[in-house]
Amino acid sequence: MAVEVFKTNVVEACDSAFIVQMLLSCFPGSCINFDLDDCDKILRIEGTNISQATVISLLGANGYHCEVLPD
Repeated sequence: MAVEVFKTNVVEACDSAFIVQMLLSCFPGSCINFDLDDCDKILRIEGTNISQATVISLLGANGYHCEVLPD
């Protein structure tokens, strides 16, 4: 089980809910959530076979900025 953490520019809860559903369709069985109270608007994905490039691409295609949060 891997955990990937991303910095985003998502600010609205309704947007985060949409993104979670979109990502779950790509990474079924994963645990995906946002921390919109954090200054980096954290997206956290826990699962197997999570592709950072796919996550960044999917968010970008929907008008959101997303980057891997360094350790």
